[in-house]
Amino acid sequence: MKANTRRSFLKKAALAGTSLLALPSFLDSCGMPEEQKQEGRLIVPAGNGLPITGTFLDEISHDIPHQNWGEKEWDLDFRYMKQIGIDTVIMIRSGYRKFITYPSAYLLGKGCYMPSVDLLDLFLRLAGKYGMKFYFGLYDSGRYWDTGDLSWEIEDNKYVIDEVWKSYGCRYKSFAGWYISGEISRATKGAIDAFHSMGQQCKEVSGGLPTFISPWIDGKKAVMAGSGKLTKAEAVSVRQHEEEWDEIFSGIHDVVDACAFQDGHIDYDELDAFFAVNKKLADKYGMQCWTNAETFDRDMPINFLPIKFDKLRLKLEAAKRAGYDKAITFEFSHFMSPQSAYLQAGHLYDRYKEYFEIV
Repeated sequence: MKANTRRSFLKKAALAGTSLLALPSFLDSCGMPEEQKQEGRLIVPAGNGLPITGTFLDEISHDIPHQNWGEKEWDLDFRYMKQIGIDTVIMIRSGYRKFITYPSAYLLGKGCYMPSVDLLDLFLRLAGKYGMKFYFGLYDSGRYWDTGDLSWEIEDNKYVIDEVWKSYGCRYKSFAGWYISGEISRATKGAIDAFHSMGQQCKEVSGGLPTFISPWIDGKKAVMAGSGKLTKAEAVSVRQHEEEWDEIFSGIHDVVDACAFQDGHIDYDELDAFFAVNKKLADKYGMQCWTNAETFDRDMPINFLPIKFDKLRLKLEAAKRAGYDKAITFEFSHFMSPQSAYLQAGHLYDRYKEYFEIV
């Protein structure tokens, strides 16, 4: 009795195994598309987003870890950037409080610390080597973050802008523009005057090289990094966002050429509405409309980890639908690079290459 039961079980198991082996041919007969049968293939249209062609270089940071790279590592990272089509690199800030990226006589005289390496020179050389445009990010004293008043930044940058152009801008063909590094979201005290003053000086000393800003949208995810919260109840409406930025653009468009709003502070189903407004305003004032496609995840309780690829895809696809001119990111080296301290960053790089069909 037991032997017969065992033989029956083995016979049934063998038949089941045979039917499982035959399953793919059964699916074939059901008409499954050939591309879906291949492991790892996308089931969404490939390359349907705006490609990332620029990245910030965050070497003076206060909320993500320093990777302690030297020239060898930076050279390799520029090669990785070049491979996926990045043509623009932006030093996010030339200094933050007392830490600076180059031996500025002015800032050292103000009590800043001497850097061990001239990173400005390094980035300019590597940008030239790999045929990229370099944008210089202005100095951030930190006083805006303490007071909420951007007018503090004008005085220091009067000296920094002149100093940098005379020492570096005239020597490197890769020096292609300026990033006005003050980050705002709404009608911030002194913002129009500060952006206009610094933008005008940048253009005057460099013969009109382009300038841009990268503000944030005061959406539901615009919370302080150390607050322990992921969202807030009070968020700007699309209408209020349009009204406030219409006023700001009207006051700065003659000296600011592009605006790259950070895209991580609003939800994914809000992207189209806000992006449409941003493009409408940029067109109204003759400015370039860029997106700062954040490659770190604001939906995680841990600050800050590389973003899930589908979240990045949704944002890039929305930017393309809105007709944006360029996508830059914050930022490649930590959150997309195969040599990042974060293992997930290299996987994001691979998924990005698959989506855009980069060999």
